[in-house]
Amino acid sequence: MKNVYFLSDAHLGSLAVPHQRTQERRLVRFLDSIKEKAAAIYLLGDMFDFWYEYRYVVPRGYTRFLGKLSELSDMGVEIHYFTGNHDIWAYNYLQQECGVILHKKEETTEIYGHEFFLAHGDGLGDNDASFKLLRAIFHNTVCQKMFSSIHPRWGMAFGLTWAKHSYIKHKKTDQPSFMGEEREHLVRFARAYMVDHPNIDYFIFGHRHIELDIKLERHTRLMILGDWISQFTYAVYDGEHMFLEEYVEGESQP
Repeated sequence: MKNVYFLSDAHLGSLAVPHQRTQERRLVRFLDSIKEKAAAIYLLGDMFDFWYEYRYVVPRGYTRFLGKLSELSDMGVEIHYFTGNHDIWAYNYLQQECGVILHKKEETTEIYGHEFFLAHGDGLGDNDASFKLLRAIFHNTVCQKMFSSIHPRWGMAFGLTWAKHSYIKHKKTDQPSFMGEEREHLVRFARAYMVDHPNIDYFIFGHRHIELDIKLERHTRLMILGDWISQFTYAVYDGEHMFLEEYVEGESQP
């Protein structure tokens, strides 16, 4: 039985990350190290800091990452990509060119006989009015079509600059890594969701850039996957056990 892997939040191409090329290569080396062991890989959003597909134009860069996804897909590894709040605007390029399976919203799926609730995590349990308004604008098809009319030179520059300022703003707020179960939006969401869906075994999220592994009930665990900017963390499921791991260069991976 091969492993199933989960990771998120690489924010490739971020103007706020000084080691972009090194970061991408490290991610690609990790994917290469698991290609013979993986049955499926779930990318839970924000793998790019800003991704917008025009009809005939896609963002510059990321060739090593996209090439590795294509290689893994060609080998028969299932690549599932869940869009986050930085890569909402993925349409069909990743599917057609790289062979990924694109998910535009949260989903429940069965993996090796267990129920998984998978999502990037943005908008779940968070009632902040300004964030909900911004999210609604980003998801609005009319707004997306209007943005598509902007020349890619200016559209991409705007998106990357916006994402940079968003990252810096959140860094300056000095938000604690873990705010406690009662204040964490994703924990609150999961507990509420379990009331009507008690059979969920694992909730797996990205978005928060923290490593978290807690038990919600005797048979239910919640994991937040950290990031691939400074933590290089991921979860791996072997059909029986789930582990939250850190990728360290040169070490063999489970």
